[in-house]
Amino acid sequence: MKLTYSPTSPFARKVMVLLHETGQLDDIEIQDVTTTPLNPSSEVKASNPLAKIPALERNDGPALYDSRVICAYLDDRAGSKLYGGGWDSKVLEATADGIMDAAVLMAYERRLRPEDKQWDGWIEAQRSKVLGGCAALNARWMSHLQGPLDIGQIAVACALGYVDYRHPDAGWRQGNEALAGWLAGFESRPSMQATKPPAA
Repeated sequence: MKLTYSPTSPFARKVMVLLHETGQLDDIEIQDVTTTPLNPSSEVKASNPLAKIPALERNDGPALYDSRVICAYLDDRAGSKLYGGGWDSKVLEATADGIMDAAVLMAYERRLRPEDKQWDGWIEAQRSKVLGGCAALNARWMSHLQGPLDIGQIAVACALGYVDYRHPDAGWRQGNEALAGWLAGFESRPSMQATKPPAA
């Protein structure tokens, strides 16, 4: 199988962390691509008609895309039960993916749109989604985050890591001290250390 990914993508990082945690890294060819919404790579388009990463080309079927689909497939393949928390795990993953979506849109606005056309109100609206997601995690989900490893924890750590990577001034830690402390511990896992994005 072959995974098309970029080391700066939080969605791709989620898949990579899962591969490390489930011992499947050696089973997958990793194809690092440079791609943007304005100039998607041919490798990405060949794997995913939506031209998004990550995408997983399988030997026995069509390619899989969307990090949630890929992670569920790989979890099932390994029999690792990272979705064992049921709906709670899935809600945490969805919350984390929403934080990623908002943070990526903020990055696109700043990095891809001409400076004179950038919309501060749009950026602030996305930042509000990031902060709202973090506040909910801190208020409602700390007991789950501190429990046995699951996909929700992996997704949340990758989402917060991306916010720190692209938006270090977002201020998500303020008022969310429990969540910040949890991330500090989770980031020490070998899977997180091995998948850190390159220096910006």
